[in-house]
Amino acid sequence: MSDKPMQAELERLYTPPKPVTVAKAIDHIDPHGRRFISLSPFLVIGSAGAGGLDVSPRGGAPGFVRVADDGLSVLMPDRPGNNRLDTLKNVSEGGGGVALMFMIPGVDDIYRVNGAASLVADESLCAEFAEFGRAPRTLLSVEVHEAFLHCPKALMRADLWGESHRVERSTLPSLAEMVSDQLGLAKPSTTHAEQVESLRGSL
Repeated sequence: MSDKPMQAELERLYTPPKPVTVAKAIDHIDPHGRRFISLSPFLVIGSAGAGGLDVSPRGGAPGFVRVADDGLSVLMPDRPGNNRLDTLKNVSEGGGGVALMFMIPGVDDIYRVNGAASLVADESLCAEFAEFGRAPRTLLSVEVHEAFLHCPKALMRADLWGESHRVERSTLPSLAEMVSDQLGLAKPSTTHAEQVESLRGSL
């Protein structure tokens, strides 16, 4: 079935984007983007590969992602996680296409980078990204195809950095409790506070 009828319906339902909305997407990271990334301690990365789709969070000290001098690529360390390696597998097994969304606490704007990623396993280069007492095993190099600032409306609606939707962590069971329930396992013997402290030791 052709997508043309649906495209026509979308054009009927939505007004065209403003010219600046289209034109703001550039093929490199400019000084404003470089500054934004230098202040960002958190991003979300989307990838696609033979195993399917994945969206994963990444975090570190502000500026943990390094922008090349020419603004045409970025390097991102891969910190210890759950070892599913969904993003890394997608990059190595698929076409390498990734999408990054950089965020800064307290700022509703988002900086987006789309491009082609490849894995880097150079020990000396990885050592330059040491943080939390250890160097990453690999880096993700992303060739920038498109970079732009994203409208803040979504974060404004969510009041992500505000207090209106904030909840106490005790509102939910611990992560270990929820996973144990999902898998039909025995209740964890450790408290949420103990689990958090254990995680802090493995950052």
